Amino acid sequence: MTQPGTETNPLRVAIIGAGPSGFYVAEHLLQQSDCAVEIDLFDRLPTPYGLVRGGVAPDHQKIKSVTRVYEKTASDSRVRFYGNVEFGSHFTVEEFRTLYHQIVYTTGAQTDRRLNIPGEDLIGSHPATEFVAWYNGHPDFRDLQFDFSHECAAVVGVGNVAVDVARILCRTPEELAKTDIADYALDALRQSRIKEVYMLGRRGPTQAAFTNPELKELGELVGADLWIPPEEAALDELSRAALEASQDRSTARKVEMIQAYAGRASAGTWASSPPGSAPSPPRTATSSGAWVTRRARST
Repeated sequence: MTQPGTETNPLRVAIIGAGPSGFYVAEHLLQQSDCAVEIDLFDRLPTPYGLVRGGVAPDHQKIKSVTRVYEKTASDSRVRFYGNVEFGSHFTVEEFRTLYHQIVYTTGAQTDRRLNIPGEDLIGSHPATEFVAWYNGHPDFRDLQFDFSHECAAVVGVGNVAVDVARILCRTPEELAKTDIADYALDALRQSRIKEVYMLGRRGPTQAAFTNPELKELGELVGADLWIPPEEAALDELSRAALEASQDRSTARKVEMIQAYAGRASAGTWASSPPGSAPSPPRTATSSGAWVTRRARST
């Protein structure tokens, strides 16, 4: 029998998981000029593209445009996609070993890191992955219920996903209607009474994990003001020393932007500091980062 990889005996590969990783694996295999391949992509969901479809914010269409690359791969005659197929339920590893020369697992790890704090499991506390999947129309999460009847929401974390959550909560319905947000999510957010969104971080500006474009976008929202307490934008000695030692220009620019926002007057309906009646961000001995997005919407 000839070695797999020839025209008469192509290398048959099963890729379990049709998200970005799965498509990049398929693309790489297709580019091997010295090996003939046939690729089958499998996914538990009826649609491909994984987190690009279910994890990227609906108002970030430029990022989602990467699916054009995946579409080119999927249109190759050597590639087939099978949706609604669940590994371990509809097929087993043993079965696939009789059909394919190689099996590649690109299923990801959609789990949440727990905070392990009191109240984490109370009603009204949700992992970001659930909320993001909900507004993106993921079939496993579309029936979840979120309470938008209160005026304040808190987002724990200062990474890009945290910024996505805060931004979606603060977008106007008119802005959201222009995105590919799920219809049921748009209907729910149209009724939102949230006026204030607090972003809470354990540490300060130097350690904030969001990227500079995400921060810039948060500061340019049409219907909301970004307010950062000046004391939260200041660097402690350790952070200043770490920043100087790293010579990281991107982080230095991020700190500059945060400090500029901290000294900026409101562009909307609020003054440069929040009303006295507004609650202050929670603070602890290790909490030196708290960003506040204020909803510029009348009651």
